[in-house]
Amino acid sequence: MGAAKTGKTILGRSDGQWLNEPNTWTVNSSGDLSVESDNATDFWRETHYGFTRDSGHFLGFATPAAFTAQLRIRGKYEKLYDQAGIMVRLDERRWIKAGIELSDGRAMLSSVLTDGKSDWATSPFEHDPEDFWMRVTVAKGALRLQVSSDGKEWPLVRLAPFPIASSYQVGPMTCTPERQGLKTHFTDLRITAPLGQDLHDLS
Repeated sequence: MGAAKTGKTILGRSDGQWLNEPNTWTVNSSGDLSVESDNATDFWRETHYGFTRDSGHFLGFATPAAFTAQLRIRGKYEKLYDQAGIMVRLDERRWIKAGIELSDGRAMLSSVLTDGKSDWATSPFEHDPEDFWMRVTVAKGALRLQVSSDGKEWPLVRLAPFPIASSYQVGPMTCTPERQGLKTHFTDLRITAPLGQDLHDLS
């Protein structure tokens, strides 16, 4: 069993730091986080649209220089660009967010990698978008992003260069550029040493 499956869940820890703390959020006795998004919240830098937004909700926990983090996300997406997932962040110019985003009338698997400017990649998600897992591994200048519908099998979503640093912030992310009130439930956030699996190892 992989380390990210056995590590202790940490959402209930007191050392998480909010970027744009939402008006409504709670952590229960099990350490599960529930969030209701504020109005017109988003993360984006420049590309295509020309604007920069750094108003989305992100609860970050410090990591070492190399790590694996995974998170379970539940939410019901109703309005264009409703989104929730995991974020890794160095600062306002260097980050990635990944999860489910409502686009073109359906819930899509979405990732935005930003290094000065944002890109955006989407693909259909053939499983239940209202309950899924994301996993991210950062080590030696590379970021590996995986998704799971059951917490057991983890196909690759993205492999990308990522800035090398002594520490990052990682944790749940949600935003609603076109409305407010997306309710999301985050559980099972774990941060461990990098798993070190072969790129095509789906476990």
